[in-house]
Amino acid sequence: MIVICTTVDPYIIISETYATFHKSSIHPLQTLHKPDMSAVNTSTVQGNKFHVPEGHSVTKRLQSELVQLMMSQTPGISAFPESDSNMLNWKGTIEGPKATPYENLRFKISLEFSSNYPYVAPVIKFVSPMWHPNVDMSGNICLDILKEKWSAVYNVQTILLSLQSLLGEPNNSSPLNAQAAQLWDEDMNEYKRLLMLRYEDIDD
Repeated sequence: MIVICTTVDPYIIISETYATFHKSSIHPLQTLHKPDMSAVNTSTVQGNKFHVPEGHSVTKRLQSELVQLMMSQTPGISAFPESDSNMLNWKGTIEGPKATPYENLRFKISLEFSSNYPYVAPVIKFVSPMWHPNVDMSGNICLDILKEKWSAVYNVQTILLSLQSLLGEPNNSSPLNAQAAQLWDEDMNEYKRLLMLRYEDIDD
């Protein structure tokens, strides 16, 4: 069976989900284009120091995205490098959007960036157990902007908001978890029961 990953238009779906979740008219993708960071000391972010090797464009790009994400203070999403010596491996947290089965639930994810980032999409997985039509039991995610629809203009914030949007708007026509897709359409009470059966609360 050929699985077609969920189609997401970051300029439409994420914006609408963001407005609903955060009750704000601020457009979350205003930061898709790299901001002027000349006034920001990117070597130090709120007390956390990250060494940026001279000439290392991938590291500099990720450092800039980290500063951008922290300055945005977007509720419901967060991500940080696992250590100050390796900017290519991150860990993040996503809070489920309001008015969905995932409301008030939080999930851990891992983000792995290659040396070709941002021209190659990062590998994103759910670390927390997840019950969702477009996530398999190993945490692999089927989302088009992480695959064939990836663009170098996307960033960590775009990815996190896209995943948050995906929780409330799955693609049930081409699922990784067929049972979850069927229950989403036919029996939401049973869907929620199985979701909570797998759910594990995470520490701050």
